[in-house]
Amino acid sequence: MENLNITEKQLKAILNQIKSDDSPVGIDAGKTHAIIIQKLLDIDKRLQSLEEVINGKERQ
Repeated sequence: MENLNITEKQLKAILNQIKSDDSPVGIDAGKTHAIIIQKLLDIDKRLQSLEEVINGKERQ
């Protein structure tokens, strides 16, 4: 997974978190979506912090 820029060890750790033997596709869709949403919320929080810094500098 070259495009993800993560190691094979990191990839396996992620896959282990979302795998599901009960699912026809092999992953727990609900858990996968929850992880994605949490990461998006983390990114949003970081962007808001950066915007606050940028806006503060522009006002000075």
